[in-house]
Amino acid sequence: MIGVGRHRWTALVLLVVVGVAATAAAQRRRDGFGGFLVRAENPAYDGAFRFCRIMFRQNPNGDGNGWSVDYPRADINLTYRLSELTSTIVSKDGTGQYKNVVLQLSDDELYKCPFIMMTEPGALYLDDNEAARLRVYLLKGGFLWADDFWGEYASSVFQGEMAKALPEYHAVDIPLGHSLFHMLYDVKAIPQIPAIDFWFGTGGQTSERGRDSQTPHARAFFNEHGGMMVLATHNTDLGDAFEREGDNRAYFRPLRRRRVRVRD
Repeated sequence: MIGVGRHRWTALVLLVVVGVAATAAAQRRRDGFGGFLVRAENPAYDGAFRFCRIMFRQNPNGDGNGWSVDYPRADINLTYRLSELTSTIVSKDGTGQYKNVVLQLSDDELYKCPFIMMTEPGALYLDDNEAARLRVYLLKGGFLWADDFWGEYASSVFQGEMAKALPEYHAVDIPLGHSLFHMLYDVKAIPQIPAIDFWFGTGGQTSERGRDSQTPHARAFFNEHGGMMVLATHNTDLGDAFEREGDNRAYFRPLRRRRVRVRD
């Protein structure tokens, strides 16, 4: 279901994410996967793009609120923008609503998702089986985007958990000259986008952890062929940006300036 050829397609998805972010009855329960969970039943796979979110257990030594942050509005909004800005065929239900799924790494349907996302992965915990499954998924050509973790401690937790799956690979900063940033949009800088509540509560500040998170990073795990397996957007919250798209113009206007331009 997935393969190396998916990486260029996934990069296009991510360019839509960065560009849009810079410009622009479920049951509740509590369990080991962190907080009050809001998870609808997964729709059937139809071969088209679906936003695939990974549900993971909370790390007792971690830093973050867990997998369900920004769910499901971010998932739906990104899928909508992907369908609007590219020719990608996206999955919809009979009422025209965009489909999204929540999966655990142990689910076999993982391999029907060339793109998966984790939010607040400073709280990530992987057991041996989950780490092995993630490793197989990524080495087969799957792609993970990890977003919204702030400060050096959260970064170290994420790096430690990823080392269980990819011990021979290490995250490196992606230079702005990389093709990831120059496909659908020209991305001029890594945007630091805070959660909307933080932004309003602090009078427009963007670093959620003060000096510990002043610089936003886009880092990647590359395989030996140069293919990007994992994108980690650290000290920024792109997911909240497309979750909150359209909520408040004052939030987006200062955050979009000088960040991107549409390519000719």
